[in-house]
Order: sequence, then C-alpha cells, then structure tokens
Amino acid sequence: MTERKPRGMSFTSWIDQQIADAEKRGVFDNLPGAGKPLDLRPDTDADYGQAWMRDYAKREGVTPEEFLPTPLRLRREIERLGDSIGDMRSEQDVREIVGDLNRRILEWRRIPDGPPVFVPLVHMDEMVDRWRAAQAARRPPAPEPGTAEPPEQSALGARPARPRGWRRLLRAKRV
Repeated sequence: MTERKPRGMSFTSWIDQQIADAEKRGVFDNLPGAGKPLDLRPDTDADYGQAWMRDYAKREGVTPEEFLPTPLRLRREIERLGDSIGDMRSEQDVREIVGDLNRRILEWRRIPDGPPVFVPLVHMDEMVDRWRAAQAARRPPAPEPGTAEPPEQSALGARPARPRGWRRLLRAKRV
C-alpha cells in the first residue's frame, strides 16, 4: 500500500510521482500488450467514446439491454415472458413473476423517465391460461377410458389410498 499524500502536494503531482517511482522499480515491465497500440478505432464513423464504451461494456459483461431506457426494457421483458411462460414450474410462479412485472410497470408509470413510451400491464389470467395450455401440451395424452390399467399395476409400490372418511374412522376408534 502506498503512503499518504503529503499535505503541501497536489493530487496530480503526487500521482505522477507514484507512477514515476513504480517505473523506476520496474513494475510496468513485461506487461501483456506492452509496446502495442491500443485498438480504439470505431468500426464505422462512430466516435471513439462510443467505441470505448462498447468495448468496456463487453469486457465487463454488461448486456446491451442494460443500456436501454426503462420502458423499452420493460417491453422486452414482457415479450420474453410470453416466450418462457411454459418453462415455469407452477401457477404460483407465473402469478408472482407477472405480479412483480406489473408492479415495476406501475412504478415506472408513476414517475416516468426516458422516452414517453406506453407500456401495457400484463394480464395475469391470460398468462396463467397460457401456462396451463403449455402444461397440457407437455403431458402425455390420457389413455382411453376402457384401456386404463388397474390401479394396482399403474402405481407399483405406492401405498393404497385411504378412504375419504378416515378422520371420522380414527375418531370413532378413540371413543
């Protein structure tokens, strides 16, 4: 760790002195890419700042979607929700995700920032119906009524079902 900046010295001169001392010690020798020019040229006629920002975001793992304004990001999330609704495990998951998305949409509507883009709320019941349809499409078709296997063979090793009034029977035995 470096020492503290002396009181009478400015930050820029103190930093320059720290860099000069590190160069004398050889800290910057044999670094990867030493002596090679930085590749900062933009692909097209864009400016260098945009090219640097794009490369920096790529290096840091920032997705391009994070640069979108809030309403456009919410609209894209609505589109993705429609595509991924069938992959959710339960109806409760669907309701929680749609509820959270609608909450964020309403929050943005109260204090909008960015371009004035209308973002519609997601219809909860419509999404639940789509999830149910996707789940029904995944399940294998039910066997014909006359060709069903007997319950003993279909559930090998399963415990027999208790009668409906089993609580009443247990209470009757205690009395």
